[in-house]
Amino acid sequence: MMFARAATRARPITANARRWASTEAKASSSNWGLYAAGAGVVGLGAYLYMDRSGTPPTKMASQKPLPSALDPNSFVEFPLKRVEPYNHNTAKYIYELPEGTAAQLPVASCVYIKSTGDNAPKDAKGNPVARPYTPISAPDLPGEFVFLIKKYDTGVMTPWIANMKLGEKIAVKGPLPKWPYKINEFDDVGMIAGGSGITPMYQIVKYALEDPSNKTRFKLIFANVTEKDILLKEEFDDLVKKYPKTFEVTYTVDQPSSGWKGATGYINSDLIKRTFAPSNVGDKVKIFVCGPPGQMNAICGPKASIKDQGELKGVLKELGYNENQVFKF
Repeated sequence: MMFARAATRARPITANARRWASTEAKASSSNWGLYAAGAGVVGLGAYLYMDRSGTPPTKMASQKPLPSALDPNSFVEFPLKRVEPYNHNTAKYIYELPEGTAAQLPVASCVYIKSTGDNAPKDAKGNPVARPYTPISAPDLPGEFVFLIKKYDTGVMTPWIANMKLGEKIAVKGPLPKWPYKINEFDDVGMIAGGSGITPMYQIVKYALEDPSNKTRFKLIFANVTEKDILLKEEFDDLVKKYPKTFEVTYTVDQPSSGWKGATGYINSDLIKRTFAPSNVGDKVKIFVCGPPGQMNAICGPKASIKDQGELKGVLKELGYNENQVFKF
């Protein structure tokens, strides 16, 4: 999950001619329990080749890759360089890496962040709290990496991060490998994300869509409480405009404003069935899911552990998908 891109590029697979149209989900049931249950899961973002501050791509293909500043076996400390507000409860936290290094995270992967210092939050055993997060900066960005983090008042880690002062340090270990994505491994990829579970989805689509050889069609269903909570929306909308034949996104919110024209309500079987390729296409389709525990339980069943996907349950099983077709982040 680091030092080089783990995701290899495969030969294109013949594209399936059939397209599955996205439709809006309208339901009276609430998403709120899904997001409240997952309040501690907060690592956001992925792979922004140009962030909101205008940071451009950092490395041409002909240049020698910078070494990674990370260690997959040990925590390494990095100081907070600056903080940039993002929305009403989210900010970008930029941490400084040693000169001449970069994060170099492959797709798809994340890192563990551990609290440090005398005021660091502790778990039940008295150990510093650690959580998985994904940087939103380009893997090869020299000298720094950026996290987009939503503050949860009831959380443990995010209030501590939100109160960090410039120069204070976090401890980072990684990368933590997730799914070794290969270009054109699938004809169709469906993505279901809730709240901060958008992280690996953006990482994968950014990587795949910007590859000129990509033929895979990506369809994302992204659920949030309100439209103000939709993170990386500008980036996703830009990708839709740039790659209309290979990327579609459906936003659904639980508490829409009077001017909201998108989908409302929870992610249900009807929306999934109308949006994604059906299960009977076999290994040509893959469904990625990431969200708070309540959503995971309803859509695909919980993961048994970090390394164990657990039994496939919920809506996706009811729709006929099997465990080889679904991956839980």
